[in-house]
Amino acid sequence: MFEGKSILVAGDFIADVYIFGNIGRISREAPVLILDYQSEKIVAGGAGNVANNILSLGGKVFPVGIVGADKNGIELRKIFTNADCSGLIEDPTHSTISKTRIVAGGRATVSQQIVRLDRDSLDPHVNEAKILESIEKILPQIDGIVLSDYGSGTITPAIRQRLIDFSREHGIPSIVDSRYDIGNFRGINFVKQNDSELANFYQHELKSEEIFHRAAFKLQRKLKADGILITRGELGMTLFESNGAIHDIPVEDFSEVFDVTGAGDTCVAAMILGLASGFSPVESARISNIAAGIAVRKLGTSTVSIVEVENVLSRISSSKVF
Repeated sequence: MFEGKSILVAGDFIADVYIFGNIGRISREAPVLILDYQSEKIVAGGAGNVANNILSLGGKVFPVGIVGADKNGIELRKIFTNADCSGLIEDPTHSTISKTRIVAGGRATVSQQIVRLDRDSLDPHVNEAKILESIEKILPQIDGIVLSDYGSGTITPAIRQRLIDFSREHGIPSIVDSRYDIGNFRGINFVKQNDSELANFYQHELKSEEIFHRAAFKLQRKLKADGILITRGELGMTLFESNGAIHDIPVEDFSEVFDVTGAGDTCVAAMILGLASGFSPVESARISNIAAGIAVRKLGTSTVSIVEVENVLSRISSSKVF
């Protein structure tokens, strides 16, 4: 369905570190758990999770960002061994952006995250020229662009503008997911936000459908975007198009939600692959909704395969999907 589509993913590449331990006892030093160390894993988070989902969904990815020369940076680069990593700049003077989660569990207990430690020490502007140089070499090869902004500053104004301008000039679909700075992505094709992020932009609680619609179209007009895709938890998604069309896309499967971590990244990956493959915005959003629904039923930062998406598509009528 998405085979052969090449997507440039620029943004904050994060090492999601999971340390697992079995609950031993309560410490005598402080009222905290003592865990017996069991295992550790590092997975791609942030823009890395978008890129990894593009790969698992059958696309080709060009990751663009910064990693350190530390253990976490090395592990991130290993994840993208089969991708062109010329745009993933290694900076030996800084640590890789990381989110370390301590997960406690045991034979008689449900595993759960008990604390998270973040490290965000990169200086993106030091590497801006290198990133822009690598982008110029990658752009002629791509079918779509993702800007994944987690607030660490990798997407500088110059990088942002270059990618948006190229998207518009060459008719290549682009999408942004920005946690804190969405108002500065004017000219982007599509925007992905969750409902709480939209409320923050609008500076008003979204207490009714009327206010929700007004907020989404305000964002669309400000950015001159072709579409605004809002994820709404148990309500599914809503796509707002620049022609005034509104598409409510309900959740397809109400099975138990294990973890919403990274589901937005899966949503973005499926959306841009759909657009790059020639699907309409609403068709792409519905496929994206299915992919995100699969992601939330997995523990931790995870990827969704094209086989999983196609299995869901085969269980529902084509008229319902498209």
